[in-house]
Amino acid sequence: MNASGAATRFATALASPPWPVFAPSAGERLILADGRGVRLRPVQPGDAAAEQAFVTALSPASRRRRFHGAMKQLPESVLRAMTAIDFRHHVALVAEAGCVDGAARLVADARYVRDDDGEAEFAVAVADDWQGLGLGRALLQRLGRHARLSGVATLRGSVLADNGPMLALMRSLGARLRDDPADATIVQATFSL
Repeated sequence: MNASGAATRFATALASPPWPVFAPSAGERLILADGRGVRLRPVQPGDAAAEQAFVTALSPASRRRRFHGAMKQLPESVLRAMTAIDFRHHVALVAEAGCVDGAARLVADARYVRDDDGEAEFAVAVADDWQGLGLGRALLQRLGRHARLSGVATLRGSVLADNGPMLALMRSLGARLRDDPADATIVQATFSL
């Protein structure tokens, strides 16, 4: 498929918002390619333990791909920043697959943080045993939709050059990819909304 077709698909996916304004009670049920279901919803302030459990459960390779470095768990300051979302400058969605010991079991996290120049930086992570099922795509499409409706002109993200699955997803969604001139290990992915 050519880049124009992929860009058209991404633009079409942005056409109808899942939530005009993200509210903590908003949610959407999504059935994945293998038949498992998740609930897509905004991050809530009470998700700190679930976010920490999600990141800790990622394989070292998946944590490296998401955070571009080695870490076993989120430092308290990062955890606080990842769950104190204002939904204007920082927008975050999670995929929840039931509960474990009374806490939400998160299997994916996607977010963007807005700049003052009308752009936003995005990031996405999917639990290892939930990858390749369309979950990352679904979250990115919803983030893009929200960003566009919120006046963001461009979404951009840094992808490790050896992260083949993420680069393939970026291509399929019509992202412009270019090598980072300052870091040969990074590819910059950009979506015009």
